[in-house]
Amino acid sequence: MVYQPPVGARDLFPLEVAQKRWIEERVQQVFHGWGYHRIITSTLERLETLMAGDAVQPSTVIQLQVDEQVLGLRPELTASIARAAVTRMAGVTHPQRLYYNANVFRRALAGSHNRQLEFYHAGVELLGSEGGVADAEILLLLADCIRHLGIGQWHLVLGEAGLTRSLLSAFPEALREAVREAIANLDRIALETLPLSAELRDRALFILDLRGRPADVLQRISSLDLDAQQRATVSNLKTLLDLLQESLTAQQHPQFSLILDLSLIQTFDYYTGIFFEVVSSGTGERRILGRGGRYDHLLGLYHPQAETYPGVGFVLHIDDLHQMLLPTGQLPSRTPPSHWLIVPVSNQAYAAAFTYAKKIRESAHLVRVEMKLKIGEPADKVHEYARRRGISQIAWIDDQGLPQIETVGQ
Repeated sequence: MVYQPPVGARDLFPLEVAQKRWIEERVQQVFHGWGYHRIITSTLERLETLMAGDAVQPSTVIQLQVDEQVLGLRPELTASIARAAVTRMAGVTHPQRLYYNANVFRRALAGSHNRQLEFYHAGVELLGSEGGVADAEILLLLADCIRHLGIGQWHLVLGEAGLTRSLLSAFPEALREAVREAIANLDRIALETLPLSAELRDRALFILDLRGRPADVLQRISSLDLDAQQRATVSNLKTLLDLLQESLTAQQHPQFSLILDLSLIQTFDYYTGIFFEVVSSGTGERRILGRGGRYDHLLGLYHPQAETYPGVGFVLHIDDLHQMLLPTGQLPSRTPPSHWLIVPVSNQAYAAAFTYAKKIRESAHLVRVEMKLKIGEPADKVHEYARRRGISQIAWIDDQGLPQIETVGQ
């Protein structure tokens, strides 16, 4: 019998790990630079925790029965962080700036060609701050991550869930969810075949096409008969867009484009304000590299007294970033080499060799030191081993513990 990982799971070997760590470390440096601190939450959550806010489709959760509890493997991190923030971090000073780097698990939807079950995510949550400046911080932090990864061409597609949801209030309640789902799936045919009046059908198609250059979309949305709250949201959105454009231009993102898409909604009521996606551009397969948004009601679902705090954040999809960056030559092409090879010349030299290796390891930060475990190999064989491994220094240790050091030519 040949043992294999389950369908949808896979092993990561050292080179793949090194490449993903390259991505994660650069993103983590940006998070640190913006004042964010890492949080690690449980891989397992109570099923009701994951279902709160209707942010997750139950069919995508991999469930487990443990004693009397029904648990789920986390399909994303925001719910877990929200739960931890209001139940375990009460009394902390706001805003809280948190980041994560973790694996998540998601059951493939029926009919999906992608059967992958485990994914790697990195992202941030900014808790306790509302308004356009907090939104701008998250979006600029996201852009900073993309820049540090060396991704040249990309799109930021920005929507406003609260505004789009309010535009849908004009539709009969019995049909509103169908209209919402059709717009979320960009399904023009479904909108044209729903039992709507000509006026409402035109309105649905108008919302479906509310995407493009920010100035053009804002002009189109302003042509509607908006109420005071909608006009205020449009005004705040314009202020945010102006701030983003000015800041990103100053930070030299020449191959970045900003698309305003007010048809960008989800089929659940998770986001309350801005909602956005990072989309790759240029040649090759277009990928959603990350997404996020504002969720001002989610934390209250977990608070014992139902007190709520505003929140906004994003996630980066490490797997998609990995696939996109592979052809660029930026990722490591080999695992990091060891710096030293310690070679005991006899069995009596092993203790001294281990002691010498320890001394080198403690002499510098993250120095890699290998021990040659086989005694008696010819010097040319040892040299060849070192060259294949990319090792630059050999220390031959004799029975008295004295080293003879040589540099290996590559």
